[in-house]
Amino acid sequence: MRLLLDTCTFLWLIGGGPLSSAAAAAVRIPSNDVLLSAVSVWEIALKYRDGKLALPEPPDRLVPARRGTRGIVSLDFDEESALQSLKLPPLHRDPFDRMLISQAIAHGLAIVTPDPAIAQYPVRVIW
Repeated sequence: MRLLLDTCTFLWLIGGGPLSSAAAAAVRIPSNDVLLSAVSVWEIALKYRDGKLALPEPPDRLVPARRGTRGIVSLDFDEESALQSLKLPPLHRDPFDRMLISQAIAHGLAIVTPDPAIAQYPVRVIW
């Protein structure tokens, strides 16, 4: 299975935060591909820059290092995903989450997230 981490899920995963038992189990299965979108990295960078997200080191060092130690693969935001966003009903207002939903739909990914609004879309949610 290919898993797309929501931004908060990535931050909790690397920081020892509260993952559900299903989410924790899914990211530990060696045959699952665990992905972090460039969209989430952008969100982390913006929140860090604006003082809304405290991190132990700047995102340009933290994100690649923690991704690497956990075997998480980077996922670019591509044209297909961008165009998929046109098909989404306006159920969720967060533009970052809408981009993640578009990526998940376009590439057949399950999203690992506690956000119940994401489950309103035709995408598999693990939490």
